[in-house]
Amino acid sequence: MKMRGKISSVILRIVMYASAGFTAAALLFILGYILAKGIPNLTSPGLFAWEYTSDNVSLVPAAINTLMLVALALVMSIPFGIGSAIYLTEYAKKGNKFVSIIRVTTETLSGIPSIIYGLFGSVFFYNIFKVNYSLLTGALTLSIMVLPTTIMRTTEEALLAVPDSFREASLALGAGKIRTIFKIVLPSAMPGILSGVILAIGRMVGETAALLYTSGAVASVAKGVM
Repeated sequence: MKMRGKISSVILRIVMYASAGFTAAALLFILGYILAKGIPNLTSPGLFAWEYTSDNVSLVPAAINTLMLVALALVMSIPFGIGSAIYLTEYAKKGNKFVSIIRVTTETLSGIPSIIYGLFGSVFFYNIFKVNYSLLTGALTLSIMVLPTTIMRTTEEALLAVPDSFREASLALGAGKIRTIFKIVLPSAMPGILSGVILAIGRMVGETAALLYTSGAVASVAKGVM
């Protein structure tokens, strides 16, 4: 029995190392292929031209529009996300049914495909508010998509990770509730909050299905948020 256990352990270890090696080799192959095909094109001046044409394939319009879109979405989502997390962790009573409903709802929203958010944004902002394809519509849709899960829940977990002794010490020294939150709790939870913001940026940059229905696809730099 001991010999069988050793043999099976060795086999499993070999399989594990082989799987890890295959995964690393596939990743290196993909990266090498992309670099080999892409680096020669970096010397082309048309890659960084202001206008995109069929002869001049430039990435500048897409990069600028993406930065504007992400900045707008962050401006709209970060205050609401952090504010909601502060309320849920610092002001809401423990065992509150409303808080539990919010948490279950936010966890449920994480499983919704991005194309559903795009369809919702198209119907909601276009049919109700009569806002056509624009950066503003796309940013609002993206902020709705990343607000509950990526920002609010991550910030809530970061705030919950701050020891209660920090709050008790601050209150014992005479600081008020708001001062304790903004001077003690938030700075201590800032690494976790920044992690949530970075994850939100990554998701916004990678989403295309939601933006096709809200911002459209134009090969030029946007002249404004509308």
